[in-house]
Amino acid sequence: MMHTSQLFLSRSALRHNIEFIRQIIGKDTCLSSVVKGNAYGHGIEEFVPLVKECGGNHFSVFSVDEALRVRTTLNDETPIMIMGMLDSDQMEWVIENGISFFVFELDRLEKAVSIAQKLNRPAKVHIEVETGMNRTGFSSKEFPNILKYIKNEAKHLIIKGLCTHYAGAESIANHHRVKKQERKYSRAYKKMVDFGVIPEIKHTACSAATMRYPNTRMDLVRIGILQYGFFPSNEILIHYLTRHKVYNYPLKRVITWKSKVMSVKLVKTGDFIGYGTSYLANTAMKIATVPVGYSHGFSRAVGNQGRVLIQGKRVSIVGTVNMNMMCIDVTNLEGIKKGDEVVIIGKQGDLEISVGSFSDFTNQLNYELLTRLPSNIPRKIID
Repeated sequence: MMHTSQLFLSRSALRHNIEFIRQIIGKDTCLSSVVKGNAYGHGIEEFVPLVKECGGNHFSVFSVDEALRVRTTLNDETPIMIMGMLDSDQMEWVIENGISFFVFELDRLEKAVSIAQKLNRPAKVHIEVETGMNRTGFSSKEFPNILKYIKNEAKHLIIKGLCTHYAGAESIANHHRVKKQERKYSRAYKKMVDFGVIPEIKHTACSAATMRYPNTRMDLVRIGILQYGFFPSNEILIHYLTRHKVYNYPLKRVITWKSKVMSVKLVKTGDFIGYGTSYLANTAMKIATVPVGYSHGFSRAVGNQGRVLIQGKRVSIVGTVNMNMMCIDVTNLEGIKKGDEVVIIGKQGDLEISVGSFSDFTNQLNYELLTRLPSNIPRKIID
């Protein structure tokens, strides 16, 4: 292994998760695999072909650079949808390659029409409406003029969809707000149809909305965290388990993170371990160093709190997590040597370290820890 750690992506786990999602959404709803944030840290180049192997045929990204990576990786015409950043000078490549994109500002719509005229090829756009997220989307005041513009420029546009995004569907605290958004979206759709502008599809649901609000599934769902084997929140998990009267976690984690022991040494009673004085050896100890630190996406906040697996045992991280390494307490383990496998996320023997466990120490979301995994850590596909 040339690098200090390695990530492993399970094909069978992804297949299981996609089958689970398809059972939830039904056969008539398209599953768009959201691969923004380097496929939630899993690696676009490694993860996207896996999705295709498992029957996926639609991808959602945030920006043009991600769309380019998906298109280059697949080298085919699989639909790609850009949900966020798109500069004017990138528009020509996007339209030329038949990639669809969200439109939530008039100048983006005007630029799309201009480039479509130049290329003599219609732009594929998803009209995003503001329903209560207050981030991006056309307001109800803007909407009538936008519809007039679309109708006037109909030959240069393909209206792929009408979309919005829910503000916190993963929490019951936002229930009223989400239901209000649903009603606003419905009014926008009716206004659109009454005006004679009919989108090919309707889509509003992320992973959380897909699980909690069945009416939001519509023609397409934008699934991120679920496909990787994680629920958007414990609330959504409990909601699912209670509603379906099941007791086992229904998803499988796709990612495993492993490293190895870099060195082993003895520490005398009364000595401090690592930087500063955050950890004092109250007795003679044996520690192992692992070449993973906060530069690898492993939070510094886990120091003196976190755990890893070695020899099938759960052991403590001692001292401060450094930029490139951490120390673990292997005092009670026999025969620990340089090169021994260390599991940071995943299973070893009968034990498991979950991604969710990191939030207990760092207040990080699953999303945050995963997307902070550096792209230069090698990803390997396993069955």
